[in-house]
Amino acid sequence: MLTEMIIRPLHLPPQALLIPHSSKPSKTLSSSSSSNLSTKNPPPSSSSDSGLLFRQKILYLENLNVNSHKALQLNPDFRSTPLSSLLSVEQCLSSFGLTRSSLGRILDMYPQLLTSDPHTQLYPIFDFLLNEVRIPFLHIPKSITRCPRILVSNVPNQLRPTFSFLQNLGFVGPHSITSHTTVLLVSSVEDTLLPKIQFLQSLGFSYEEVATMVIRSPGLLTFSITNNLLPKVKYFLEEMKGDIVELKRFPQYFSFSLEGKIKPRHRLLVEHRLSLPLPLMLKVSDGEFNGRLIELRLRSIEGM
Repeated sequence: MLTEMIIRPLHLPPQALLIPHSSKPSKTLSSSSSSNLSTKNPPPSSSSDSGLLFRQKILYLENLNVNSHKALQLNPDFRSTPLSSLLSVEQCLSSFGLTRSSLGRILDMYPQLLTSDPHTQLYPIFDFLLNEVRIPFLHIPKSITRCPRILVSNVPNQLRPTFSFLQNLGFVGPHSITSHTTVLLVSSVEDTLLPKIQFLQSLGFSYEEVATMVIRSPGLLTFSITNNLLPKVKYFLEEMKGDIVELKRFPQYFSFSLEGKIKPRHRLLVEHRLSLPLPLMLKVSDGEFNGRLIELRLRSIEGM
């Protein structure tokens, strides 16, 4: 057997052990000769191996459609991370239903995930979503793809305090956080949620009224005060001469584009001396709105 051939000691004939007699002394390798030999036959270098391994990681990212230059720039630790660690991250995320295309998009957005430890950084987040927020397992992929930032968030310092605040606000029971509103969990209570609630209160609404508004239209808590809420309130009050109470009845007003829908439709109504409640003005398609506008104009002419 091959094993026996390797292990069995080598038995040389006695004459092979004799030093041959010669009148001249045998030549021995000098230190310089030994040095030259080692130079001509250097030991295998690991640099080629490390270069190959690095190339494998780059190809891995390219197959995922992840920008390798961006990944290296934003996460220098990627260079020294073994491919096995990257595969463990993929395995973790895939086990919760994320497709490879979604995985590539998420890793491209947040390359710091490439060197994350699934057991200490990723699994606790999934455990929080499943067992505390009570997101159904089948809805986990939608929660993550809608809000990939949650994977780089800290559970005890960020996610859990925000979740507690939202529950106190009224996001419980039939209004509990779902895969559609998971994005709220990554918001800072002090820097994001409270300022928006206080802004709406400054318009004359009570805390309870604001809570009802944001539960009906959770997007209110994601809009910028400067770029969204304030300009729309100003246009509604100054140009549309609206009643603030109407915003309480239809908080979805803030989710429509000011320049793309609110202003153009309002100006058409003003041009023809007509008016519509906010839901009838904004919730319908362009075709339905134009049809309703023609109908109102005909009625106005008949009335005259």
